[in-house]
Amino acid sequence: MRIAQMNWMQVEAQAKRDDRCVLPLGSVEQHAYLSLATDAILSEKVAQDAAEPLDIPVFPVLAYGMTPGFAAYPGTVSLRLSTYIAVVEDMLEGFYRSGFRRIVLVNGHGGNSPAMTFCTEWMGVRTDASVRMHNWWAGPRFQAAVKALDPAASHASWMENFPWTRLEGVALPNAAKPPFNAALYQAASPARKREILGDGNFHGRYQRTDEEMLSLWQIGVEETRAAMVEDWP
Repeated sequence: MRIAQMNWMQVEAQAKRDDRCVLPLGSVEQHAYLSLATDAILSEKVAQDAAEPLDIPVFPVLAYGMTPGFAAYPGTVSLRLSTYIAVVEDMLEGFYRSGFRRIVLVNGHGGNSPAMTFCTEWMGVRTDASVRMHNWWAGPRFQAAVKALDPAASHASWMENFPWTRLEGVALPNAAKPPFNAALYQAASPARKREILGDGNFHGRYQRTDEEMLSLWQIGVEETRAAMVEDWP
């Protein structure tokens, strides 16, 4: 159920039936040979696929996030922490006014995770509301399946290479990229980070078979669906 396919009257009625809603969180940042919008594409799709049989409305993805480390890569757009938190607060208030009390943030970008600290503060004010952030790629079932397939998987590697994040006409290297010096990378400026990473893949192969990726995707969808259903306070 997509908010883009609903009107306000339908939303009002829906919130009275079920006070859950979903907001996907993404980012626009370098992903080597994949789409710059990979995190937004994946979080929105996994949220929609997971919510569909539950009839829970999914709002359009908040596509921009916090990714200052990739600022030296053209096309990367990073919001300041203060800006991002302000946007999240305004959106939570909008959901609350609409009648939603259980809000799932399906996050596709690790840099957005600090927003959950603010959400905890917000729940201290809106005491009848509950917010959950689900980092869909970091779920234990998904990560176990990734490691069983190929433990060399990270940002912009095969792990994020799905049919819907590839770019038409862009050929990927037929190789496995070695790991970089993580300690050096962490202490580096954005320009130096780009020098260390090169094309942007952290490490590992660039692509695996569609059969393998679609099997992984199903696990991610199931785990995301469970986050929408289980263990609400």
